[in-house]
Amino acid sequence: MKKFFKYSLLSILLSVSASALGQNVTTPYSMYGYGILGDRASSYQRQMGGVGVAMNNGRVINVMNPASYAAVDSLTFLFDMGADVAMLWSKEGSAKEHSVGGGLDYLTMQFPICKYMGGSIGMLPYSSVGYAFGNDIAHGTMENQGTGGINEAYIGVAGRYAGVSVGVNVSYDFGNISNDIYSTPTNSGQQLFEHYMQIRDWNIVAGIQYTANIDRFSRLTAGFTYSPKKSLHGKSWCTTQDLSNQSLPDTVGTLPLKGNYELPNSFGAGISYRYQRTYSLFVEADFHYEQWADVNYSSMYSAARPNLVIFDGMKFNNRTKYAVGAEFVPRMRGSYAQRIAYRLGGHYVSDYLNINGNGVKEYGVSCGLGFPTVEGKTMINVGLEWMRRSSSPVNMISENYFSVSLGINFNELWFWQRKIK
Repeated sequence: MKKFFKYSLLSILLSVSASALGQNVTTPYSMYGYGILGDRASSYQRQMGGVGVAMNNGRVINVMNPASYAAVDSLTFLFDMGADVAMLWSKEGSAKEHSVGGGLDYLTMQFPICKYMGGSIGMLPYSSVGYAFGNDIAHGTMENQGTGGINEAYIGVAGRYAGVSVGVNVSYDFGNISNDIYSTPTNSGQQLFEHYMQIRDWNIVAGIQYTANIDRFSRLTAGFTYSPKKSLHGKSWCTTQDLSNQSLPDTVGTLPLKGNYELPNSFGAGISYRYQRTYSLFVEADFHYEQWADVNYSSMYSAARPNLVIFDGMKFNNRTKYAVGAEFVPRMRGSYAQRIAYRLGGHYVSDYLNINGNGVKEYGVSCGLGFPTVEGKTMINVGLEWMRRSSSPVNMISENYFSVSLGINFNELWFWQRKIK
């Protein structure tokens, strides 16, 4: 009965927190497509450059590759939550701007099903939209604002046999994305144009890992993930509104997402090395490839005037990401200071956004510390991350992004039965 109430409490917490996932990025680049993409990385993984395809640590929840769930100990229940505070410095020509954002990032849990199987449920962001900027136009001003994103509520299961683990996540993807343009002519009232997307859909990610023991203390793991191309479900519409006379919004175009807006084939591959004896060393390198150039992101036309483009569709670039990371613990059973984990990583992304023929590049470095609690299993992860984002061949906006992340990975022996003598 205690297990039932604990599961119920955490399930309710996950459900209530669906609307509480924080806005972790505020950047004009997020006005394009579905916004800035997340990579299903926890605070622990972000401290190592966002690696995870070949990670199967039984004390860490790794949503990036669901095959990793099979590594959970048969007596262990894991609960992980993360939050961050992000600061962004952007520059466009001589204009400079600074913004701050952040909040709750993700909630996940992992549990054993039987000796060779594990499962996980949770919620994390797939994409994030957040921006606000303005500029002068002929005879007036124009302001652009956007909010929202896509969240993933997932359930996953994995099994292992003879060094091979196979797993799958099924997620319910949901969210709203609004892109607003406020036009204020000098001699007339303010007009609002809004493009709105409402996503309600299902998605799947499959993964496999193979672990080979080199000797008693070291092992190599190779991992692979795949998510198939699919059409989104939901609806999209455009409205105009005259704000000067407080009129109601007028819908000028609607379009179903199915067949018009898609997510790509996505692949991930990684290899890791782990050594554990008196000290612990973990190193991993990952590669991700997403075929965004093949997906639809349609234009929207006025039903009354079919030749009028209400919202321009766009083409994307294929997205690639390279990531490397490492973790070092000086002494696994030493003093408290010796059991602190030290982490370092870096990544490079050629993003999916194509803005008037310009691609978007991103690179960054990260580091962090893992502080064990007194009992030694629950871990408090504190990380720092710096990223730079820009476009080429024309550098429209340069951004420097600095974030502080906090993750708490609870490790509980919920399935251990105390014997009474």
